[in-house]
Amino acid sequence: MSNLSCGIVGLPNVGKSTLFNALTSNQVEAANYPFCTIEPNVGTVAVDDPRLKVLSEISHSSKIIYALIKFVDIAGLVAGASKGEGLGNQFLTNIRETDAIVHVVRCFESDDVVHVSGAVDPIRDIEVINLELILSDLQMTENVISRLEKQVKTKKDLVPTYEFMVRARDHLNESRPIRTLALTEEETAMIKLYPFISAKKVLYVANVSEKDLPMMDNVYVQKVRAFAESEGNFMIPICAKLEEEIAQLPAEERAPFLESLGMNESGLQRMVKASFTMLGLATFLTTGEMETRAWTITTKTTAAEAAGEIHSDIQRGFIRAEVIAYEDMVLCKGRGKAREMGKMRAEGRDYIVKDGDVILFMHH
Repeated sequence: MSNLSCGIVGLPNVGKSTLFNALTSNQVEAANYPFCTIEPNVGTVAVDDPRLKVLSEISHSSKIIYALIKFVDIAGLVAGASKGEGLGNQFLTNIRETDAIVHVVRCFESDDVVHVSGAVDPIRDIEVINLELILSDLQMTENVISRLEKQVKTKKDLVPTYEFMVRARDHLNESRPIRTLALTEEETAMIKLYPFISAKKVLYVANVSEKDLPMMDNVYVQKVRAFAESEGNFMIPICAKLEEEIAQLPAEERAPFLESLGMNESGLQRMVKASFTMLGLATFLTTGEMETRAWTITTKTTAAEAAGEIHSDIQRGFIRAEVIAYEDMVLCKGRGKAREMGKMRAEGRDYIVKDGDVILFMHH
């Protein structure tokens, strides 16, 4: 897969914009990436991976290229968005194109920040947004069903799709997201053809106040955690206000500042890790004098498919992958010594690539 993209949703005044601004002030310089038009509501963030710096020193690389995550700020999602309230429809289209949803939920009390519904209640807030996503899916499903109803009369091969869509509609009608619908293998393949928003994995971000540092736990956070677990989704607490402060610091001051608060990594780093885990993603590494680079793949990617991430020609002409585990590469201080020590393995096209594999592809 190429870079990961996450759509950030949340009601007004939950801290979503604060978090988005903090994330995207770490934004990658757009000029380094061809065809990279950064719209006002899209931010591309480099995935901080300390392994790359270590490898680039071993290889004397002239540059480091980090994996990227794209965050799309899905603004204007309010009750009624699926009917076009706010900027509803356009943003629902934006979210259909993302890999996962980051749902920011307010888990703090504040006299300065009004709550749209008058009181802090994270589960009600989650349900307002979830309902909008479900209603939007329902609209799409009904459009597809009415189209299929005409076609199944002559095309019998469309009957399974039609029956599945009817089942999906009934499930959505019970205000339940598609991700809670039990699917057969055929249906899992079928669902990929339709951009159901409520089928996407959700990372709930419980936004706490600075009073809750460093533990970032309170009764609201616990409710969101229980809700996320009941859905089979992930939850992490974050203090968006703190992220904003970190983002304004020079890079070298960030770690000491976090340590002074009793924390070892920023919310952004935890969010990126949680997104990778939730979506079953891994990183393989390539290193040489030209560059050291991280590549994002799914955890079941074969060596031949990983080669294709670099270039389709390498996949086509694949001979073998020379694989060294990151730890061995560091221990042996380079490929030559790793080969001597028997730490380099020659793997075929069907080898399943592991996170942290440092790979050199041999091809025609």
